[in-house]
Amino acid sequence: MKVNKFAIQLKYLREEKGITQTKLAKDLCLSQTTIAKYESGTHEPDYELLIKIAKYFDTTTDFLLGLED
Repeated sequence: MKVNKFAIQLKYLREEKGITQTKLAKDLCLSQTTIAKYESGTHEPDYELLIKIAKYFDTTTDFLLGLED
């Protein structure tokens, strides 16, 4: 089974910031279900949303994708 690094990184950043899936979804203008799907690894964001998530957490897209520590 392939590990979805984006799912792991997103959940890690969200929990580090101490916010709920619902709050993150509201801040990004998404549904809580979408965030849950990202964190479970069943869906991934498009390129534009990936950049928006990186900016939200003040990190890089490479970090979100598990390409850097």
